[in-house]
Formats: sequence, structure tokens, C-alpha cells
Amino acid sequence: MDLHNKDILPREILPVVVIGYTPYLSPEGTHPNPLLQGKLDQQPHLSLLELDLEYLCEGLEGRSSNPVAVLFDSLLLPDSDFGLEHASPLLWRYEPERATPHLVLGKGPPGGAWHAMEGSMLTLSLANWMELPGLKLKEWMREKRRNVRNDRATPAEIASYYQHYVNQMGLEDSFACGTTVTSIQRVNYEGASSRSFWKVQGTQKREADELGEGSLSEVPFIVCADYVVLATGTHDIPARLGVEGEGLPFVCHSFWELEAAISRGQLDHTSDPVLVVGAGLTAADAVLAAHHLNTPVYHAFRRSVTDPGLIFNQLPKLLYPEYHKVHQMMTQQQQHGQDIPSSGGTGTLVDQQENNTASMSTGSYPGYISLPKHRVVAFKPDRKCVLEGEDGCRTVLQVSMALVLIGAHPNLSFLPENGRPLGLNPQEPITCRRNPLEVDPYTYESVSEGGLYAMGPLVGENFVRFLKGGALAIASDLAKKQRAKEENRTTLRVS
Repeated sequence: MDLHNKDILPREILPVVVIGYTPYLSPEGTHPNPLLQGKLDQQPHLSLLELDLEYLCEGLEGRSSNPVAVLFDSLLLPDSDFGLEHASPLLWRYEPERATPHLVLGKGPPGGAWHAMEGSMLTLSLANWMELPGLKLKEWMREKRRNVRNDRATPAEIASYYQHYVNQMGLEDSFACGTTVTSIQRVNYEGASSRSFWKVQGTQKREADELGEGSLSEVPFIVCADYVVLATGTHDIPARLGVEGEGLPFVCHSFWELEAAISRGQLDHTSDPVLVVGAGLTAADAVLAAHHLNTPVYHAFRRSVTDPGLIFNQLPKLLYPEYHKVHQMMTQQQQHGQDIPSSGGTGTLVDQQENNTASMSTGSYPGYISLPKHRVVAFKPDRKCVLEGEDGCRTVLQVSMALVLIGAHPNLSFLPENGRPLGLNPQEPITCRRNPLEVDPYTYESVSEGGLYAMGPLVGENFVRFLKGGALAIASDLAKKQRAKEENRTTLRVS
């Protein structure tokens, strides 16, 4: 959708976010949880959008802290955490009369960050956990490739599936790609101070025919809406260590920079080691990619390898063999740093490097050294990295490049104060783990800003499997508000 071709004026206020597919309890559907089934049977003629979600959530438990996410996941994938494949009791009806005008603004095509991920790796979630209502992912995958041997998909498949989903559901006209939102602000209606709307400003990349084929220009736009849903994810701004030398050219903060170095032929078995900092899945992917090239790897992280909070200790070994391999490497190839005197003579540094090189050639995984319970103290211009262990001892490493892969933060620069007033702690920056946006758990509406909603990582939900519950909560609340408006209009006409 090209925004600059649309005559969108401030008085043309868009509602947001309900599509014409509505979930109902199927007449033949049953749920393995008798308590939930009993509640659903009380009003089987109503859609899920019309039911009391808070009431339905009572007593349910799951792997999300958001109650509606647990509810919707339980309805879409009953007992999936136990490896069972119960049919969903939901029936989806196409009801175009329920469709509400909405607009999705995004920097890239539908599928978002999935398009930027390394396409040949496998997703953490099972394939059916990634699917959206109305289009079976596994069936779609079988049409694309003959054998679907793994229950997990590649990011490239997920990105293509989500893009196809938009086309299959006829939603293309509701997506404005190539857009960057620069400002969102509340504006009062002219002559009606008690009512207001959201004014969204930004730019959209468009082919500029007058400048020649292939050239792009950024066209400004303004969209006005009664409600706005923030679903920006968390990949915009890589988290930083905040240490000396972090801005040096050899220090990188994304997996894609490692891929670029590999594609340029800068890394092989003769290279100085790559330092990977972090103990999440992206850091594990970087370890695997470098190790596959026989490039030596130092792997530093702050936790112990036995820490129950470490993601590798939460993943089934049979389902995630590649991450289990990284965890084995982290466990079996541990090395504790040696004390480097503060005076740091050249001879001491050379001896330390020789010790590390010798250690790399031994063990079950030659070319890899694990440094648990270590933090980075500094990066030096000569490509040396200073690490410190929990005992205060310091190690100096010579590297070819350093990858700091410790997460990312959302870019909310289009909101006042970068969205801080909307967080659980208004004094701290918004982060998806420690300080997400504070929303009502059953509507996902901002506690401090009515008419503004958030979902996904912004409210602490990182898996597609559970963020669908946020969409349900928002759609349900907007449907209730729309019904209330219609009832008020009817009351005014009668009176």
C-alpha cells in the first residue's frame, strides 16, 4: 500500500486491527481441559471476541506469564507442551461484516525480522507453534519441499509463510511496507476537547520515477487513528556492554556482521580467534557458524554452564541437537582465565596467548574455548580483549573480531522520552526482559495511555506461539469498544 497515493486527512480517522475471520467454539470441538470446556459450553453461540477472556483464563497454567496468551495457546494447541496433538476446538468463520479498517506500518515486507535472519538455520519453536489461524504451516511447507522431516522450520520458510499469509487472506491493502514512523502523538478533535485521536507521522520509501528507474525517495505521510497498536519487536538496537573500546571497528553487535565477514573470506582456520560474548541462542549460532569454518572461537559469558536460567538447560536435547552440541562445548572446553598483572608486560601477554592457543588444540572440540563467569573489561585498538573472571583475575586475548551478542532493545524514538513513561518502571529505559511496557493483562491496553496497545516482545512475549494471545486480547477489547459505540448511537437515536 502506497500511503502517499491515499488522501488520508486528519479528519479521516481509522479504527484498527480486527480482520474478518472470527474464532468460535466448533460444535464438534472438545478441549482436554474439562474446566475450560465447561466455560466454553456456557455460551457456544458467541465468538471468542465476545466472551469474558478474564473468566476463561482463570485456573489455566502455561509457559507464558500473560494469561490471555496461555488461553489462546491452549485453544489453538491443546496440551502441546506434553507432545500431544489434540485438534483445536476452535472454528474460524469468515465474517466480512465484522472486518474493521486497519493499517499495518512496517519497515520491510510482512514477516518482519524473519526476513533478516539466516535462512538455513532452524527455528527454536516447532513449526506448528509458528502458524497463524486459517493456514496450516506444515501443509504449506509440504507444497514447497517434498520432505518435511523436521518439526522445525527455517527462518526463510517462516518469512515466506507470513508473506504468503497476508496475500492468502487478502490483507495486502492493509499493509504499508517501507515505512518508518517518526512520531506518534495524541491530538484533540477540533471543537471536542473530550475526544482525541492518534496522529502518526513518518516516511515511506517509494520508487521515484522522475529520478530514474530504481531510485528511491522518502515520502512523508500522516495517518490518524482512534487506536494504535505497538508491535515493533526488539531487534532494532543491539544491547551494548558499555565498556572501553566497544566502538572499535573489530567489535560487532549482530550475527549478520559475522556472516558478512565469512562471505568476504575474512575468516578461516588460519585467522586469529573470534570472540563471542553472550550465552543466548544468537551467540550459539555464531559459535556454530565460526566453528564450522574451523575458525578458532573464544566464548565468554557471565553465567555458569549449570545455571538453570541458561536457555540451553531448558531445551530438550533430542529436539535441539545443535544447541545441545554448543552446550556440550561450553561445558567440556571450559578454561579459567589466568591473572594478568596490572603492569601487563609484553612477555606476560605473549605467554598467556600461547597458553590459550595450546588449550585450543586439545579436548573434544579443538578450536573452541569456553570462558564461563567472565565479563569483558575493555577492547583495545590492537584487537586485544581484556576479560575478568569472577575471582578478579584478568585474561588478555588476541582476536580477529569480537561479537557482542547479548540481546537487543526496541527503538521507540517515535514516542515521547522513548516510551519510558509507559514502562513498568518509568525511570528506566524500555527493555523487553527487565522493563516491558505496562499493559492490562486482559486487553493489552497501556495502563498509562488509553487507546494505545502493545504486544509481542514489548510486553515480554518473545515467541510467536504466545504473542497471538496479545492479538486476541486487543481484537477482543476493540470489538467491545466498537459495540459500546454502536449501542450509544442507538440510545441517542431512540432518545
